[in-house]
Amino acid sequence: MKFYDCSTAPSPRRVRIFIAEKAIEIETIQVDLSKGEQFSEAFKAINPLMEVPYLTLDDGTGLSQVEAICRYLEEVYPDNPLYGRTPVERALVTSFNNQVNTNGFMAGAEALRNGSPAMKNRAMPGPHNYSQIPELAARGLERIDNCFADLNKHFESSQYMVDDYFSVADISALVFVDFAKWVKKRIPEDHNHLARWYESVIQRPSAKA
Repeated sequence: MKFYDCSTAPSPRRVRIFIAEKAIEIETIQVDLSKGEQFSEAFKAINPLMEVPYLTLDDGTGLSQVEAICRYLEEVYPDNPLYGRTPVERALVTSFNNQVNTNGFMAGAEALRNGSPAMKNRAMPGPHNYSQIPELAARGLERIDNCFADLNKHFESSQYMVDDYFSVADISALVFVDFAKWVKKRIPEDHNHLARWYESVIQRPSAKA
């Protein structure tokens, strides 16, 4: 397998943390997004979507998107399951992971891609250009605030996203909190429960991946 990564981007980081938690050894190839290497003909031949993360399997199959890559790795490397150990846990992990993706990551992407001058005409990732919509940037910032508040309420009664079980949903939430800093959003001082959770997960060795 080959994992196409960008060490500075949030989405590939989610996969890197997942790989680290699983203690999987995978050949990693860096794609420098700041230099536009994802748009090169060489990388386009590998992934026509021109984005990372991307995983190529030994048989030539290519997998794009965080969820697809992590689901595949969970199936192939079942030890230390991160998508749940029981039917109920698996359902809860999927639910909370989707909530973080929708309410957190999408909000951050809205704010960054529609508000940053560096993202002009790149309001969406991938091979097609899209104009920025300033109203979406403002909405994204508001949604980040709401996601922080919702997570703080959740962690009032839960150690992790799913009870006392560290899962892929925690990985997503961790990277979202760090991603929010890109648009100058940090955990508010009065969000003690969210801050407690963050301090516990950021100390995990995998968080440095």
